[in-house]
Amino acid sequence: MEQCEITPPKGPWAKAADRLAVQLVRLLPLLSWWPLVTRRTLKADLWAGLTGAVIVLPQGVAFAVIAGLPPVYGLYAAMVPVVVAALFGSSHHLVSGPTTTVSLLVFVTLSPLAGPNTIEYIRLALTLALLAGVIKLALGLARFGAVVNFVSYAVITGYMAGAAVLIATSQLGSFFGLSLVRSSLFLETWGHLLRDLPGANLHSAAIGLASLVSALVIRRFWPKAPALLLAMVLGSLFCLATGGEGHGAAMVGALPASLPPLSLPSFDVLDIRRLVPGAVAVAMLGLAEAVSIARAVAVRSQQMIDNSQEFVGQGLSNILGSFFSAYATSGSFTRTGLNFESGAKTPLAAVFSALILTGIVLLVAPLTAYLPVAAMSGVILLVAVNLVDHQGIRHILRTDKSEAGVLTATFLATLFLQMEFAIFSGVLLSLLMYLKRTSHPSFTVLAPDPDGHRRPLVNVARKELKECPQIKILRLDGSIFFGAVTHISEELHRIMDSFPEQCHILIVGGGINFIDASGCHMLFNEALSLKLSGRDMFLCSLKAEVLEMLKRGMCLKRLGGEHIFASEGQAIAHMVPRLDPERCACCSARVFRECARMPGGEEHPHEPLPDPLADAPQGA
Repeated sequence: MEQCEITPPKGPWAKAADRLAVQLVRLLPLLSWWPLVTRRTLKADLWAGLTGAVIVLPQGVAFAVIAGLPPVYGLYAAMVPVVVAALFGSSHHLVSGPTTTVSLLVFVTLSPLAGPNTIEYIRLALTLALLAGVIKLALGLARFGAVVNFVSYAVITGYMAGAAVLIATSQLGSFFGLSLVRSSLFLETWGHLLRDLPGANLHSAAIGLASLVSALVIRRFWPKAPALLLAMVLGSLFCLATGGEGHGAAMVGALPASLPPLSLPSFDVLDIRRLVPGAVAVAMLGLAEAVSIARAVAVRSQQMIDNSQEFVGQGLSNILGSFFSAYATSGSFTRTGLNFESGAKTPLAAVFSALILTGIVLLVAPLTAYLPVAAMSGVILLVAVNLVDHQGIRHILRTDKSEAGVLTATFLATLFLQMEFAIFSGVLLSLLMYLKRTSHPSFTVLAPDPDGHRRPLVNVARKELKECPQIKILRLDGSIFFGAVTHISEELHRIMDSFPEQCHILIVGGGINFIDASGCHMLFNEALSLKLSGRDMFLCSLKAEVLEMLKRGMCLKRLGGEHIFASEGQAIAHMVPRLDPERCACCSARVFRECARMPGGEEHPHEPLPDPLADAPQGA
C-alpha cells in the first residue's frame, strides 16, 4: 500500500527565510516577475514600448502646456518616473507618466504662487512632485492601500468631467490665437475669452480646426494609428501650406535635444507649507487614478494587484523624478490600455517606452519648431472631450440619487473652487452620505404568511397579511452603533406609539452586523422603558458577534435569557403563552400555529405545532 509523504513542519530558520523572501519581493518587485522574461516576452515588450513612446511624445508636450510648464518637461516626466514606477509597482501593465488631470491640478495649485513657464514656477512644480511622492510612499509603506477606496467612482467621474471643461477652457485662447491672461478661475477665464474673441486670429483657428478634424478622422478610420501625433503633423503641414506663421500663428519652438537635467526641488519651509494642501490632493488623485487603472487592466490580465505596493512605486517615481526635472505623474489610462493591447507581458514594456522616448527626443526634438500652438490646442481639446465618461455619468444619474449628488457637487466644485478642495469636498460628501445611510437603519414590519408551509415571516409592505393584535414583529436592517442609537430609539417609540395595543415587540436581528457599547446601553434602556409601561421586548436570530458583544457589555445578563432567542420559532413559541388570554379568546387573527393552544383556538385542535427549536425562514 502506497504511503503518502508527510511534509515535516518548518523550523524557525525556514520560517525566517520565508519572511525574508516576502520582504525582498516587496522591496524589489521585479524579483517576482523577472523569471517570466523570455525571448518571446522581450520581443512583445519591445514592440509595446515602441508604440507607447510614439504615443507619449505628443501627449507629453500637450500635458506640460496644461500644467503651465515648458513643453519639454512633459517629455521629462515620461522618462525617469516611468522606469521607477514600472520596477517598483505591482502591475505588469500599468504605464505612468504625465496625465491630464494631474497636469491641470498642478497648474491650479501653482498658478496663484508663480507665473507659468517661469523658473520659480518650475522649481515649485518639482517641489510639488517631491511632496506628493513622499505622501504616496508613506501611505504605501504603512500598507494603507485601501485609502483610495474613499475616493469613490462618483467623485472621480465628477472631477474628470469638471477637469475636462477646465482643460478645454484653458486651450480656447491658444486655439483662437489670443494671448489671454492666465487664470485658475473658470468664470474669469471665460470673461477674458469673450472680451477678446473679436480679435481672434482666423489662421490659428483654421490650423486648430484642421488638427482636431484630422484626429477625429484618423480615429474613425484607422483606430490603431497614433492619431494625436499624426494630427499635429498634419496641422503643421497645413500651417506651412497656408503661411500660418506669417499671419501671426504662434509656434511651439524647438525643444532641447537633451536628457532630463538634474534638478533640485525647494526645501524652503514656507514653500513646503504653501504646497502641502495641493500635494495631498495630487497624491490622492494620482493614487486613485493609478490603482483604478491597474485594477481595470488586471481584470483582463488575471493578475493580482497590491495597492500598497503601487503606492510605493508611484511614490518613488515622483520622488526620484523630481530630481530629474519631472513634475508630478500618475498612471495613464491611454498608455496603459495601449500597452496591454499591444501585447506587453512584463513591466519591461514601460521601461522600453521610456528608453525609446529618450532616443526619439535626442533625434527629433528640434522639429517642434514647426509645430503650431493652435494645432496642439486642437489635439488637447479632443483629449478633454474624451476625458468625460458619458456612460459612467448616465449610469450614476440613473441608479443612485445620492451618488448623483456627489458627482454634481464634485463637478461644480472643480469648476468654481480650487481643485484640491474639489476632491476633498467630494470625498467628504461621499463619507457623509455613507454615514447618513449607516446611521439610519430601517425597521421592516413582518407577519406570518399562512400560504407558506411553515408560515414564514414576510414583509407586510409586499403582501397584505394579518398581524397579531398583541405582538409587533420587526426586522432591523443595520448595525446598532453610537451614530444610529438615537434614530433606532426614535423609530421604536414611533412604532410602539402608533400601535399601543401591541404590548410585545419582537426584533428579528439577522440584519444586525455589529453592536457597540452605546447600542448595548440603548437596548437595555428601551427594554426597561417598555417594561415600566407594561410591555416587553424580545430579540431573536442575532449573529454570534452581536451576542458576544451583548455578553461582554453585560446586556445579555441584564435583559435576561428569556428575552433573547436563537430563532424566530423559539421566540414566538415563548411569547404566545404570555399573551393576554382574554384578548386571545376573542381574537380572529390566529396568525401563529401556537394560537391553537390559546383560549378560543379549539377550532384548530388537530393542526400540528412547530418544533420550537426550528428556525422559520425569514421573509423578504
